[in-house]
Amino acid sequence: MTNSRRLVLASDHGGFALKEDLKQWLKSRGFDVLDVGTHSKESCDYPVFAAKAAQAVARGEAWRGIVVDGAGIGSAMAANKVKGVRAGMAFDERTARNAAEHNGAHVLTLGAGYLDSDKARRIVDVFLGTECTVDRHVRRVGLIDALDGVTRSKPAVAASTDQALVEKITQILGRNPKLLAKLVGGATPAAGAPGNVCTTCNTCNHHCPASAPNAVRGLMKAGGARVSGRLGVRNVPPDIAKLIDHTLLKPEATYDQIDQLCSEAREYGFASVCVNPVHVRRCARLLRGSDVLVCTVIGFPLGATPKEVKALEARRALRDGAGELDMVINIGALKSGDHQTVYEDIRLVREVAHEGRAKLKVIIETALLTDEEKATACMLAKQARADFVKTSTGFSKGGATAHDVALMARAVNHQLEVKASGGVRDLSDANKMVAAGATRIGASMGIAIAREAKGEKVTKKAGSGY
Repeated sequence: MTNSRRLVLASDHGGFALKEDLKQWLKSRGFDVLDVGTHSKESCDYPVFAAKAAQAVARGEAWRGIVVDGAGIGSAMAANKVKGVRAGMAFDERTARNAAEHNGAHVLTLGAGYLDSDKARRIVDVFLGTECTVDRHVRRVGLIDALDGVTRSKPAVAASTDQALVEKITQILGRNPKLLAKLVGGATPAAGAPGNVCTTCNTCNHHCPASAPNAVRGLMKAGGARVSGRLGVRNVPPDIAKLIDHTLLKPEATYDQIDQLCSEAREYGFASVCVNPVHVRRCARLLRGSDVLVCTVIGFPLGATPKEVKALEARRALRDGAGELDMVINIGALKSGDHQTVYEDIRLVREVAHEGRAKLKVIIETALLTDEEKATACMLAKQARADFVKTSTGFSKGGATAHDVALMARAVNHQLEVKASGGVRDLSDANKMVAAGATRIGASMGIAIAREAKGEKVTKKAGSGY
């Protein structure tokens, strides 16, 4: 099986600079990058390098390929000459999604003459996060393959096939619990290890991005993508600010506190604010003209809401200005073995989210699930084409553990992002989460990092964290 974290990159001289930028960015996100050239700005012929990348994909040496030339057109033509390869050119996020979702492309070509670094990264991000799973698209991709004599078995993505795969994975995990130890570097979590422990203090108050920026930078270099901050955080360095999900989900949050949250997010350039749905429109208005996203929660915190109501809630949130959605699954249906209901629950919200060009995080509430149920939930989220799986709401009896994060990352074959929320007590715990496969870390880690960075003794107390 091809390593889903290995990518092949190629370019001609005109695309060299953009290829190098993408290479470093992809490595920072944990991908194993195979660079087949070119390796300088000296004039060269793009078909040579497009063919090298396509051949690496065809041989199974890389999961997907990215080729950059001046316009992206010629490299697509060259790559498509390699038997078994489907290459597509993209010039924005929509065409990238179409190439992967509708046409099953596994080689993406880009035109350096028409894209800056930020836009190219967004295009690649969409391409790598999208799969061809809808039956009618899969059938048409089969017709494309038939044109060059390639016979491919239908991917295990149809509901019946994927359901069988879910059952197989859960059965294996149930019969072989020791396999889970391998997911976290061979160490089995201690019996009774707390999943709901986070640290609180009176001096930091979840303001580690300001009080311990170097510690946060170290964590991000280790592979983390975003962290959470709380109301009142100040003096955050710009490079860390863009990693922060600024969060206020307390039911008693006042309008003044929501206004302050948005003011801080705009002032310091945070990645997003995360609020309850009733505040989305207010936040969108306050943040208009900034780069700060508005994230909100769906079916929160219990998940025990009919799927049609969740979809309506999601649609209203997008209309009000949300750019990211965090939904809680139907936990009772999952524990009852009703996997079709769970799948439809996620799929319906995912369709609404992606129609509105918003990312969807699926909260599975690990503290309430067995390992088999966690793996099943993750597989169902992957089947429904969510963008993230997430451990916890922060409102239940437990949070994230490295054991759970590793299990989740493995269950989705590292093709979805994983957010660890709650239960991250210190920098050591945070690094374990990242090593286990987390790409975002929830709020609880911040306090301990700040205290440890100051050389203070950390007292660990029960608490919640989103």
